[in-house]
Amino acid sequence: MNRIVLIAGPTCSGKSAVALNLADKLNGVLINADSMQVYREIPLLSAQPSASDRATLPHMLYGHVSASERYSVGAWLEDVGRALKTANADGRVPIIVGGTGLYFQALTNGLSDIPPIPEFVRSYRSLLAKRHGLAALRARLTTLEPEEAAAVGQMDRQRLMRALDVRLATGHSLGYWQSMGTSPVVSEGGYHAFVLNPPREVIYERCEQRFDEMIRDGAVEEVAKLLELGLPPSAPAMKALGVPQLSAYLRGQLSVEEAVSKAKTATRRYAKRQYTWINGHMIAWNKIYEQDSEQNSSKIFSIIKENGLTM
Repeated sequence: MNRIVLIAGPTCSGKSAVALNLADKLNGVLINADSMQVYREIPLLSAQPSASDRATLPHMLYGHVSASERYSVGAWLEDVGRALKTANADGRVPIIVGGTGLYFQALTNGLSDIPPIPEFVRSYRSLLAKRHGLAALRARLTTLEPEEAAAVGQMDRQRLMRALDVRLATGHSLGYWQSMGTSPVVSEGGYHAFVLNPPREVIYERCEQRFDEMIRDGAVEEVAKLLELGLPPSAPAMKALGVPQLSAYLRGQLSVEEAVSKAKTATRRYAKRQYTWINGHMIAWNKIYEQDSEQNSSKIFSIIKENGLTM
């Protein structure tokens, strides 16, 4: 029986509300798949579920990591594996929800143990692209790994660069390293995958409204407490949406209006990158285009019920 439900989507697409409604219908447990919502010090800016939502239904892997830790995809896979076992033991349907595409990719495809890419390789590839364009990158990859180059879509810039970086740095193809990686936590056919995909203009408007709400609810104070930890700028939590801009405000480098404006711009750009990821990596997922959370959860419920998930 396919008992695992995956819900992805760009920021502000209503994933949490849909998952909560669905969990209520399915006796489910919500499991986080967002790389920023794991950090306990930024519940507001990472848009973690409210205390009332957590009291309504069980939630797992939200705010369970200190901002001083460098949490990884591999660590999340270990945590989500344990969460799935707990959900199964409790007789609840696991609903894995979030906006981090790499988490879902690792969950369903496994994790590749690719060695770190030296900076000089990235610099060479960047210079090649700057001087001669993406066509030069594709030509270089075609010379080294013709089959892999042919498999990379014409518009998939990120995958093209990644494939070339890996081949130049390691002498092996990206496919080789992926075949050497870990097995998927959930196997093909063992889950129902959905991605919320409302119009971009709707997402952008919601992003701005939500950030205004965050400011009213204490986002500045949240960042002030985060800064007291003395974390380096490279720490993942310090890169959460809104944190760099509000940090600059607290240091006197920006006015609050400038910080808010820049944070909203960064959020819109992040949503745009998420759309790009969805279109390039979640082609086979069920796309849900409506804007209303109740309608979306009802539609998803109907689909998974028709395909074998019953309680």
